[in-house]
Amino acid sequence: MAANLPLEKMSIEEKIQAMESLWDDLCKTADGIPPPPWHGNVLRERENAINEGTDEFIDWENAKKRIRNDIS
Repeated sequence: MAANLPLEKMSIEEKIQAMESLWDDLCKTADGIPPPPWHGNVLRERENAINEGTDEFIDWENAKKRIRNDIS
């Protein structure tokens, strides 16, 4: 089923609300959505990087600070 939304007529707030409604609905059935094969590969690569000491975890507050610094 194709949904036809009048995107060109919708405000930013209406578009965000539509996206939030879609995500909320998808989250209800998330267990039934299989991850794509590439996702497992990325997770294994990241786990290997942690185990090899070439990557690290940082807490969320520091991650946000790094992102803000990178984009400003």
